Parts: sequence; structure tokens; C-alpha cells
Amino acid sequence: MLVRAIRFLYAIIRDVISGNFTLRAAGLVYVTILSVVPMLAIVFSILKGFGVHRELEPLLYNFLAPLGEKGAELTEQVIGFVDNVQGNVLAGAGLILLFFTTISMAQKVEDSFNFVWRVDQSRSIAQRITEYLSLILIVPVVMVTAIALLASFRSTAIVQELESFEAVSETVLLIGQLAPYGLVVLLFTVAYWFLPNTRVRFFPALMGGVAGGSLWVSAGSLFTAFVVTSTRTLSIYATFAIVIMALIWLYLSWLILLVGALVSFYVQNPQHLRLGYRPVSLGSRQREQTALGLMLAAAKAFREGAPQPTIGDAAESAGLPTLVVLPVLQRLVAANLLNRTGKDQLYPQRDPATIRLIDVINAVRDPQVIDIFTLGQWPMVVHGVSNGIDDALDAELGDLNVYDLLDGEAVPTKSNADGEDNSAAG
Repeated sequence: MLVRAIRFLYAIIRDVISGNFTLRAAGLVYVTILSVVPMLAIVFSILKGFGVHRELEPLLYNFLAPLGEKGAELTEQVIGFVDNVQGNVLAGAGLILLFFTTISMAQKVEDSFNFVWRVDQSRSIAQRITEYLSLILIVPVVMVTAIALLASFRSTAIVQELESFEAVSETVLLIGQLAPYGLVVLLFTVAYWFLPNTRVRFFPALMGGVAGGSLWVSAGSLFTAFVVTSTRTLSIYATFAIVIMALIWLYLSWLILLVGALVSFYVQNPQHLRLGYRPVSLGSRQREQTALGLMLAAAKAFREGAPQPTIGDAAESAGLPTLVVLPVLQRLVAANLLNRTGKDQLYPQRDPATIRLIDVINAVRDPQVIDIFTLGQWPMVVHGVSNGIDDALDAELGDLNVYDLLDGEAVPTKSNADGEDNSAAG
């Protein structure tokens, strides 16, 4: 277990250093600067409809608390911007623009999470509008309601009566101190579970939430100490100091959020620990086996009426990283043999009884629309050998389809056939 823990920690550090995480965190800081006021304006309007909009300012202040006194000043400025947007823009075309800006920010966050989870396909436009808006509408209300319930819980007569006992008072005090951290962990967990465009199990999302939330709280304490000890240095920048500190804190927050997503990814996909983000190079035999395996999994679920497998399910059942399976899947889709839905489910493009095994093999051997270069101008003897391989494959597999492979009626390999002949001779 100690070795596994060290490998896990090494993989996280290796990927953060070499996996473009810092660049993505910096890009999210830029997107946040452009989108934070419109997003807060929409959230403010939603909370105002529930009569709990006054809780927005304490939430924003808690996020900027590591900036110290400058955090309170920046909170007042942002709230002032939000009020201006509320009064001047939040109507008609302005409202549409605010929603567009907010959804664009959510898309950029999803793209970063998809990068962490090795997902190459984002949500469709319809999914973005419905799912992003649902998240933006529900999460702020739930968080503010939870904070309000915690506050009202402590103010009830029964709790105040129980707090007269020392043991109960200490317990309630401890719960009150831990509740904000629990909300941070919960928020991180929801982000890791919902935002990647793939199926994330709850336990890996929770582990990422615990890691990311704990790291964020710890980084907040360290950053607060840094701000306090660097007051004289930051005074050089005068009025720009608050902007610089805010940018640094935003950068650290996004980087920590991505690190927590990486933790949840490796908890769910430990087979990726050794691979990381290194480019994958497959041999011809591996590509052919992977193509047949993907077609077999899709055809089996299709014939049995079971839920269609996702690319993650197929890779996990084969004990392979998704990065290894993905290039082969792209070739099968380009050859019109498999169909990949928006939820990453794999369906046969047509009746598997009409899909020949030789078509599956040729999908990974022959050029497809995703390829740039042709076969090249090789000597005739080279083409002769290649044509001979094609003829041999067609003779062995030309009459077999995917259902024949599923039923075990495929032609045995030459080594197995030789073994059976030798056994019969003996």
C-alpha cells in the first residue's frame, strides 16, 4: 500500500509538471476575469428570487478571505459591478449575452476537466444549455440554503438549551467549524462528478473532492500568511496589488481544482498511473485485437438488449487505458462500423450480421477520412506483399461476420489447428 501511495503521488506530481495543467489554470483565470461579473449577476438574480440574495456577499468574501483586507475591498467592488449589471443590462438582449458568457465559461471548465479525464468529445450544444443552466440555477440555491439552515439550526431554542452542557457545546462548536470545509468538499465533489463528459463514479469524485477541498483550504491559510508577510513588497505595486493578489489566488484555486480532478481520475482509472499523458504507440496486432474487441462488446449488448457499453467500459473490461482504445475507436467510427453517441455509448452502425470481420480488420489497416497521407509510392514488390496479405485475410475471414465471432464460430488460428491435427495423429 505504501508503494501504491508513492506511485499515486508521483503520478500526480509528474502530470501537473508536464501535463499542461499550469497553462490550463492560467487560461481559466483569464476566462474567470471575463465571466465572473455576468455569472454573479445571474446567480444574484436567482438568489433574489428566493429571497436569500444577501448571502452572496459572505460567500464571495469567504472565497477571497485569503487576500486579507484587500479581499473585503475586492468583494465590495465586485458586488458593486454586479449591482450595476443588475440595473442596466439584465433584460432582453443583455440577459441573453449574460447567459451566453456564463455558459461559455462553464464550457471552458468542462474542456479542462475533459483533458484531465482523457475525454475527446465535449457535450452537445443542447446538453450544454440544459445541464449548465441546471447547475448554475441549482447549486447556488442549495449552498445558500444549506448555510441558512446551519445558521438557523444554531439559533433554535432546543440547540441553545443543549449548548448549556459543555460536551454538547463543544460538539456544536466543532460542527460549526467543520461545516464550511464540508461544503467546500461537497462543492468540489459535485464538480468532479458532474463536469467531465464521462461517467464518474461517486467514490472517485468524493476522493477528489476531499483531496481538492483539503488542499484548497490549506493553500488558503498559506496564502493568507504570504499576504500578511509580503505587505511591504506588495506596496510597491500600490493600487495594482489587490489585482495581482487576486490573480495569483485565482490561479492557485483553478490549479488545485484540476489537481483534485486528476486525483479522482486516477482513483477510478489506476491503469493510467504508469502511462500518464505520454503518447501511445500501438502495434498492428494490438489495433486489430482492440477493433475486434470493441465490435464484439457493442454487438453483444445490441443483440441481448442490454445497455450499450461506453468506451470507458470497453477499455476497463480489457484492462487497457482509454488512450489506447480511443484511436482505434475513431477509425471504426470513420469506417461507418461503430456509432458513438453523445454519452460515449457504442452502437453498431448497422446490423452486426452484415459487418464482416475483414471489414473490421481493414478499418484499422486501410486509410480513413481521419488520415492525412496516402499509402505512398512504394516499389511494386512491396505492394505485391501487401496484396498477398490482403488475399490471405480475405480467404480466412471473408465469410465471417461479427455475430460469428460472438458465437465462437471464427476460424481457429493456424497454431490451434496444427495442435488439433497433431493431437489427432497421436
